[in-house]
This record gives sequence, structure tokens and C-alpha cells, in this order.
Amino acid sequence: MRFHGHHRRPGESDYPHRRAGRGRMSLQPRLIMLLLQKPAHGYELMERLSQGDKSPGVEPGLLYRALRHLEEEGMLQSAWDTEGQGPARRLYQVTPEGVEYLHSWAVNIRLLRERLDRFLAEYEAHFKAGEKRGTEDASSQ
Repeated sequence: MRFHGHHRRPGESDYPHRRAGRGRMSLQPRLIMLLLQKPAHGYELMERLSQGDKSPGVEPGLLYRALRHLEEEGMLQSAWDTEGQGPARRLYQVTPEGVEYLHSWAVNIRLLRERLDRFLAEYEAHFKAGEKRGTEDASSQ
């Protein structure tokens, strides 16, 4: 099998860090993680995305656009798999750039989790203090 993929141009080395900084969950890191576990075809990825997850399945068009984008950005590469029965299908696997992107995503998730934990601690402290003040205010009337 010959894999096709985008090769990084000079000056693109920081791409995963910029991309991972969006702070919202995305299909892309999930796809990369699944493909790190095992290279797969699009249909198999759709099945694996819906397993063990209570969220609705991914639309095929969205999945294939995400795969195409990841390949264009050099994070995945694919090859036609002509073995087995049925028509040829693209088999996707992760490139070193994809692994770098996933590491950056994880760093950003950790930072986001720390910020959310700080916010929740402040939130809980504020409303616990408010509940105590509310109880004291009610008893003094």
C-alpha cells in the first residue's frame, strides 16, 4: 500500500498548537485517537464513534470531510485497500504530525480543565458563603 498525505511546508511546525487552542471538543482529535488505536476505513470509524458514547452518531458527510481535512493538513494518510470482498476502500492511519496535534490537544484540555476547576471552586465557595449569609439574615429578622 502506498499512503498519500500532505507534507509540512516550512514554517508550519506550530500548526497543531494553534489548532488545538480552540478550547472546544472536536471530531478531529477523536478520529486521530481512534486511528492511533487501529487504522480504519470510514465506515468502521462511524461504528467505533458511536460505541460507548451516548451522543448521537456522526453524519457520514461530516466524518468524510473531517478525514479529508485531516489528510490535507498532513495529520492522516490514506491508501486504497483492495483486499477482501467488495469495492476498494480508503484505509486511514495517523502521521507523526497527527500525533503532535493530539499531544497539543491534550495539553490544551488539561489547561481548560484547570481553569474550569478553579471556576467551579470559586462558584461553590461564593454560593456556600451566600447560603450561610442567607440563613443568618433570615434568622436575625
